[in-house]
Amino acid sequence: MIKTSDNIINKAMFTSEREEWETPQDFFEKLNKEFGFQLDVCALPTNAKCERYFTPDEDGLKQEWTGVCWMNPPYGREIEKWVKKAYESSLRGATVVCLLPARTDVKWWHDYCMKAEIRLVRGRMKFVGAGNMAPFPNAVVIFSPASDGCSYKAIDK
Repeated sequence: MIKTSDNIINKAMFTSEREEWETPQDFFEKLNKEFGFQLDVCALPTNAKCERYFTPDEDGLKQEWTGVCWMNPPYGREIEKWVKKAYESSLRGATVVCLLPARTDVKWWHDYCMKAEIRLVRGRMKFVGAGNMAPFPNAVVIFSPASDGCSYKAIDK
């Protein structure tokens, strides 16, 4: 197969060399003002958005998520486990607000995100430390005990 500029562009649209993308602080603050986050379920000490947070050593997937949680998970192959945990935590009473790649064609999106409030992010995000805009669209997915199914709207970044 000959590599053309179209192939390179298409590959960049759907893949990423990075799994960890730090949330822009101003974007987080807008959501924090609305939700009042108590726990960052997936963070590093250098990028935690809440006073309480779980590090990779603590493995947020093995912890109980309670209260109002923020989640910007690694965007690699393990993302489905994080989204499933967010959904299941909402069934036990937590509210989990997730910044996710808008991958509407994958199983985990349909199995979990379609049961939540979805806010499609207008335009591409520029994550902290990234030289360029993200190579994928994003969505804020809100799993809440009060959720009665999928609803969606667009939000500005």
